[in-house]
Amino acid sequence: MNLTEYMSDAIQKIVKNAMKASLQNPRESMYLIKYMHSQKAAVEKRTLSEQNGKHIPPFLIASITSSCNLFCKGCYARANHSCGEHSQGTELTDKDWKKIFTESAELGISFILLAGGEPLMRKDVIEKAAAFPEIIFPIFTNGTMIDATWIALFNQYRNLVPVLSIEGNESQTDGRRGEGIYQTLVGAMNQMNQSGILYGSSVTVTTDNINTVTSDDFVGALYQKGCKFIIFVEYVPVTDSTSALAPGDRERKILEDRQSTLRQNFQNMIFISFPGDEKHTGGCLAAGRGFFHINANGGAEPCPFSPYSDTSLKDGSVIQALQSPLFRRLSENGLLSGEHDGGCVLFQKEKQVQQLLCE
Repeated sequence: MNLTEYMSDAIQKIVKNAMKASLQNPRESMYLIKYMHSQKAAVEKRTLSEQNGKHIPPFLIASITSSCNLFCKGCYARANHSCGEHSQGTELTDKDWKKIFTESAELGISFILLAGGEPLMRKDVIEKAAAFPEIIFPIFTNGTMIDATWIALFNQYRNLVPVLSIEGNESQTDGRRGEGIYQTLVGAMNQMNQSGILYGSSVTVTTDNINTVTSDDFVGALYQKGCKFIIFVEYVPVTDSTSALAPGDRERKILEDRQSTLRQNFQNMIFISFPGDEKHTGGCLAAGRGFFHINANGGAEPCPFSPYSDTSLKDGSVIQALQSPLFRRLSENGLLSGEHDGGCVLFQKEKQVQQLLCE
């Protein structure tokens, strides 16, 4: 398959659906129209690079801080020591991130997902991102820090798109994230809806909540609050004791079927799943095939769930990161397209990734 064309078509579909979801919002629609024009140039850049033997993914995931103001149960980032206060003083500066955003725009990268930790704790970085309208920055946030100042920033810069994490109903969300978090999220959603800000929700799908989060009632309630898209992320177990929460073949089939139904029932919303159905993309999209991850300290990693790096963006460039020896070995050794039980292939093959890192 032609992965470059496939990913470019996927972006075009996402943006068209976003425009459809924003028909009643002139400011959002105007921005998306301008963005679609800029994407023609981005596609040309990626296509030209492909012809010259350099594959440029359209997506990046950037964890801009390791700090977070919540202590969610089963947090992968904290268990993996990529979230917490241990790395203070070693994180990339806002100038470092501006350099990464500049290089990404020049390469034709279209989406940079800002994560953490809690990304709203790095307002300096997000303000730098605002200056790149040719890139959309979905900001994966727990929503607890959204106030009038953030609402004003999101309203002014439409390429900054909040994505609020929610676990299901009130008891499910508070049970994992802390008492009162659900109502805090509802308040933030209402503020953004009243201000006409395009936003979405991120849902960690487990065996416990899959029936709730894929139901018409749950999605309908979010839609009434102005939510325009939902990203379903399959739970990655922190320890063996939580492995039963990870979706298996049965749950992935439910998720696939329910998304098809939800797209019919809520035609003004966008539904995306991660890692998604790999049979359409020839394997895992990590390690630069469709995206790669930059951690808060600048390390270029295959993905957030495979936190191994041999290349740093503190003293290197985005194109150098894409040519990482580890990324190349992952591709050449077939790990990205190999057999696995579903979910995150590199997380399941952690020992093999570690071996490649040492070669």
